[in-house]
Amino acid sequence: MSHAHLNVFVHDLTAADLPPAVIEGVRRSMLDLIGVAAAGSTTPLSRIVREHAVRWCAAGPGGGARLLFDGRRVSPVGAALAGAATIDSVDAHDGHALTKGHAGVAVLPALLAGAELRPGLSGSDLLTAFIVGCEVALRAGIALHASAADYHCSGAWNALGAAAVGSRLLGLNGEQTWHALGIAEYHGPRGPMMRCIDHPTMVKDGSDRGAAAGLSAALLAADGFTGAPAVTVEGAIGWADLGRRWRILEQYHKPYPVCRWAHPAIDAALELRRTGELAVSAVEVVTFHEAARLSCRRPVNTEQAQYSLPFPVAVALVRGSLSAADITGDALTDETVLRLAELITLSESPTYSAAFPAVRSARVIVTLADGRVRTAEATMSRGDPISPLTGPELTEKFRRFAHPVLGAARSSRIEAAVAGLVVDGAPAQLLLDEVLAPRRPS
Repeated sequence: MSHAHLNVFVHDLTAADLPPAVIEGVRRSMLDLIGVAAAGSTTPLSRIVREHAVRWCAAGPGGGARLLFDGRRVSPVGAALAGAATIDSVDAHDGHALTKGHAGVAVLPALLAGAELRPGLSGSDLLTAFIVGCEVALRAGIALHASAADYHCSGAWNALGAAAVGSRLLGLNGEQTWHALGIAEYHGPRGPMMRCIDHPTMVKDGSDRGAAAGLSAALLAADGFTGAPAVTVEGAIGWADLGRRWRILEQYHKPYPVCRWAHPAIDAALELRRTGELAVSAVEVVTFHEAARLSCRRPVNTEQAQYSLPFPVAVALVRGSLSAADITGDALTDETVLRLAELITLSESPTYSAAFPAVRSARVIVTLADGRVRTAEATMSRGDPISPLTGPELTEKFRRFAHPVLGAARSSRIEAAVAGLVVDGAPAQLLLDEVLAPRRPS
């Protein structure tokens, strides 16, 4: 990957260069992320990190940046940290199969925080900066997974997308941008992802630190700080088609607010449940290795519920659906759900494991109380690029997540602001003021 090619993409790309499908893909992802952020702003995880930012990440003499769905001002790096933590607190945001993780969760908060440093930013510039960050992050993620033996959290590579966004908004030159990417890669967290799968806690996917490290890297590079070359960019695979192949169109969008690895099993369970309530005596889920590690059966908090396979499958079989309320509300203490979750056995299929991460599959085998056996298999998940959620489905998802938190009127204004990002003369401020104000104005 040449410095010149990357620099042109990061700094000179305009909305006019983007195919209509990419512009629509950006809008879909941004609206989806904002809806998840609205729901996430109500979680203990989000509250803790926002209070941390207010206490320890002072805004400074420049006025800082507003916290997502909070309004208080902190440093831009603190705002990026808290914004990514807020989105990541509800595992319903978009992702990419080959990265085994998520780009937008770090790119959008870094963009919103950085945009506060650029008064007068247009809506089309905001949209274009988002696609720049996502394309850089996704390629860095694919390159890192292809070259590193360990399975690392998303913050290890989405930090580079946040750095690209910061470099563009700050107007860095080519050399500074190259250093910003190197700093972001070096400072980005290389958290061992399977440790959080085995022990679900608030550290989650490391994207909060990815967003903070990336934006911090751009600010450091602007001041002359230097970084080692980013090995996920320089000489790495997957960069030759930058600006021609749009990786954002390969992303999935989640219909369920839990780890994507559980989705094939949930889809299969819902297929079995569509005929009506089931008198179940036993359930076996056959899936790939990583999904079989999602073994928590009696979650006591939302983090454990989001990184579980038996629990959401049990919810699907008992209730016939799976919503955000099910991973934060009464399902966590519903003994009917919990007893069924304890009956579910997990086993690994070598065939399914060999196909991961490009293909994620599961087979659910239900034994009924009368001895009959019913089976359903899912070899893809709803929301994948080959089985995408439709525009109306994503809008409905946004409303399910946003309306209870923001109200219908404000949610509608956000929808309109996202839709109008590429309208001539539309300012980014219309969207910024809606998503950076407190959830409930005082």
